[in-house]
Formats: sequence, structure tokens, C-alpha cells
Amino acid sequence: MAKSRDVYRRMKSVDNTKKITRTMEMVSTAKLRQAQRRVIEARPYSAQLNDVIGRLATPALAELAPLLRQPDRIETAAVVLLTSNRGLCGAFNANLIRTATKLLADLEEQGTQTEFHVYGNKGISYFRFRGIEMDLQRNDLPDRAGTEDAKSVIDDLARRFVEGQLDAAYVVFAEFRNMVSTPPAVRQVLPVAVEEKSGSQPFYILDPSAEEILSQLVPLYITNSTFSAMLETAAAEHAARRTAMKSATDNAEEFLNNLRRTYNRARQAEITNQIAEIIGGADALDG
Repeated sequence: MAKSRDVYRRMKSVDNTKKITRTMEMVSTAKLRQAQRRVIEARPYSAQLNDVIGRLATPALAELAPLLRQPDRIETAAVVLLTSNRGLCGAFNANLIRTATKLLADLEEQGTQTEFHVYGNKGISYFRFRGIEMDLQRNDLPDRAGTEDAKSVIDDLARRFVEGQLDAAYVVFAEFRNMVSTPPAVRQVLPVAVEEKSGSQPFYILDPSAEEILSQLVPLYITNSTFSAMLETAAAEHAARRTAMKSATDNAEEFLNNLRRTYNRARQAEITNQIAEIIGGADALDG
């Protein structure tokens, strides 16, 4: 049986670890509330923007608006992967990396030439360690990303799409559904998908023209699609880290309870041995 002193040292070590994981859980919970609020506030705007573009964009206008160009075949595509800069968030980054890797493999299997843009230290470290080439590596996106950060991600790809150098762009991100469900998702940002509305549509008098309105709204839509993906990924990261740290704290508490029982048994055995030694010494003196 282990000595009580050794068990006590282990108890102190586990207790210190539990304090760290509990603190990280509390910090992630606070950050998650803020990130979740940003996601919820951004969703109505995204929905309305999508609806407006869906009602205005027609196949005829798609031929006039460069960003609505629908290529006959996707020959070149860019895959943008959003990962975190920090770890300790369970399988969050691993799931994103797995989804991006599968998307790249599927595109290449279809004969599409791909380029890979990776954001976040965890994704960069993974692919760099495995010798996988990345066309762009960035770890400078802030925790509270804004629309300017989204524009820095997508503007160059949009310009190259207009110039015909790219046929599509995909963003791999984490979809924030709730506190415990943050699955990886793939969003096609370019070209802008135009869904024709079925049934009768209301009649609009547009001023300026629909073409001019779309020339302003479509770039905004692309930026907003990227921005919402960044918001959801940030919220999903905090949710995943909170879940991972709560699980670690619960495991540490369970381990600590087992060590307490082991410590009590070891201490009881030592006391019993000490009493036996005292009694044996007293008997020897009497004899």
C-alpha cells in the first residue's frame, strides 16, 4: 500500500489542477455568454439580407453581377479553415481539421485545383507538423472579430473570383447550435447561391435599379457570411472549452475522492502498525 505522505502529495497536485480547470471553466462561461449574444444578435440581420438578395437576384441579373457568376465547372477553389489559437477545448479543432481535410480530398477527387487558407494556431501547427502545404497561414484574428476582420479574410478571394482566378470559396467553421452542440460545417461563400422564389412574388418599384442595389448588397452579403462564420466559431470554441474544462473538473473531483479513500486507508494502516509496535515494545519491556 502507498504511504500516506505520497498519497497526500498526489491529492494536493490533483486539487491544484482542479482549481485551474474550474477557473478556466468559469472564464469560458463568461466569454461564452458574450459570444452567444453576438451570434444571436447577428442572425436576424443575416436572415433579412439573405431574403432581400434572394428576392432581387434573378438568373438574368446573375449574368450582370460578377459576384453572382455561376461557373459551369469548379476548376479552382479556395478552402478557408477557421480554428482556434488556444487548445484545451476537447475535439473542437480536430473535428474542424477533419472536415477541412475531407473537403479538400473531395474537391481534388473531382479534379478541382485547390488552395488552402488556415486561420488559427491549432490548424497551422497540425498541418505544418504533417508537412501539408498551406497557401495562407494567419493567427492574428482577434477573439472579438469585427466586419473588418471578415473583409480581410474574404475580400482578396472575392476580387480573384471576379477576375476569374477562382471559381468557388468555402469556409469551414464550427456551427453554434447550443451549449453542447457545435458541429463543424462547410459554407460556400463564393459564388453567391441564388435561390429562385417559388409562387407569386410581390411587385417592387426599385430605385435605384436592382443591378445597382445588388452591386452594393452582394459584397455585403459575402462579408456578412464570413463574419457570421467567425462569430459562430468563436462561440463554439468557448462552449467546447467550457464543456472540456467542466469534464476535467468533474474527473479531478472523482479522482480526488478516490485518493482521499486511499489516503484514509493508508493512514489507518500506519496508525495500526504504530499501535502494534508500541504494544510489542511494552510487552518486551515487561518480559
